[in-house]
Amino acid sequence: MPEGHSVHRIARQFDRNFVGRTVTASSPQGRFAEGAHVLTGRAVTAVRAVGKQMFLEFDDDLWLRVHLGMYGAWDFAGEIVVDPTIASANGRMGQTNQRGTALDVPILDAAGENSLTSIGAPRRARVHVRMSEQTTGLADDGDSWPPAVVGQVRLRLLTDVTCADLRGPTACELQTPDEVAATIAKLGPDPLVDDVSEGEELFVAVVRRKPTPVGQLLMDQTVVSGIGNVYRAELLFRARQNPHTPGRNVPDEVLRHLWRDWFYLLAIGVETGQMMTMDDLDPDAYRAAMASRDDRHWVYHRAGLPCRVCGTTIVVEEMAARKLYWCPYCQR
Repeated sequence: MPEGHSVHRIARQFDRNFVGRTVTASSPQGRFAEGAHVLTGRAVTAVRAVGKQMFLEFDDDLWLRVHLGMYGAWDFAGEIVVDPTIASANGRMGQTNQRGTALDVPILDAAGENSLTSIGAPRRARVHVRMSEQTTGLADDGDSWPPAVVGQVRLRLLTDVTCADLRGPTACELQTPDEVAATIAKLGPDPLVDDVSEGEELFVAVVRRKPTPVGQLLMDQTVVSGIGNVYRAELLFRARQNPHTPGRNVPDEVLRHLWRDWFYLLAIGVETGQMMTMDDLDPDAYRAAMASRDDRHWVYHRAGLPCRVCGTTIVVEEMAARKLYWCPYCQR
């Protein structure tokens, strides 16, 4: 499932390449045909990301709400201007899986998590890209413009030079400003959106009232925004916190550590495009981790393998219908 860092990266992609531009919208799949008709001819005026949801504002106070859910992703094609605030894992501007650049050899993620052209659920997108501004070179495969539709595209947004295709979202709907405000009001704090200190106090206060296991609360988007299965497992391990402890029994200092660590890891995810959760790696180990998520995490997806700290076998179980990975010794 795409987690909060992906949605913030998508929002930055739209900010650089769509805000201020008029779009032509279509729904090749047909499931958003009426909404696409309403959007056609309107200019994108703003973009917001909160947790796992993104909101695109258009002329006349019309908003598009997109929740990628488990399988959603945005695929970008055409000229893509790289956000200069996003650096790659090896220090380059832009994202780490750049095709057609004349820069140093990128760190590639074989799982598809970190791609300039496809952000969301990992996939290999059949698109062509012409980089702009911070990048040089062409990766145009000769296809006509706009590119051919591939797969089940719920929504295509097209400017004169850039195309964005949305596939597999849980939600894709038009909203009024009041509806957007109501949607956001239901979400827990996002450390990249809300005041960090105020968000910390709200997070701690809410969790300390709950009898629900903290491992479940971290996945509750009304408690804290953006955390998914990977970050949940890694945050709890980094805090050495048992995931089954009721929220109200978790020490205040541990909850504050979880919030501050989420802010720290989320910023890394937005910058690199990858859920890097291990610290203090030497350059070779860091490069390996950026290339393969198996080398990037402490416990996630490591069931049956020894804990990287104590050697105890990592276990996996279900919590709220999602797989939970943890170390029974380090997190006892």
